[in-house]
Amino acid sequence: MEYKNIRKAEQRDAFRLAEIEVFNYRLNFYPIFKSDEYYFKELSTPALTGEYEKDGALIERSFVYDDGVVKGFIRVKGRHIEKLFVEPVFQRCGIGEALLSFAVNELGANELLVLEKNEKAIRFYERHGFYLTDEKQRVDDTAEFLIMMRRRS
Repeated sequence: MEYKNIRKAEQRDAFRLAEIEVFNYRLNFYPIFKSDEYYFKELSTPALTGEYEKDGALIERSFVYDDGVVKGFIRVKGRHIEKLFVEPVFQRCGIGEALLSFAVNELGANELLVLEKNEKAIRFYERHGFYLTDEKQRVDDTAEFLIMMRRRS
């Protein structure tokens, strides 16, 4: 399969990656955690852009979907998918599927952690060959859990 719109992220993408990540965190995780302090004060595009600029490994492990506009990204460390986010207005257009397929087929990615209450993400990954395991880990000092998902061979 050809992945013509997927390329390695570059430092110039830092702001856009941060923007996509912040929007997705607020949309998908704020309703679960309900932390105004974190989601609307600590979590900001400028702050996250700074993290991307400071830690080059975050960019180095990231790949973007770019058809003239960066619409989503995936970050992979080894065989573990760390992040997969698509700009909300471009979701359900095949971008997440293309990024996930790239990570699986080109990078050998076969596992990820998903928030237990993020049913939309769980269904997405299940449609693409991943399954829930019994492995869980608590999210910091909350009552929420991340569950390991692995890809069927």
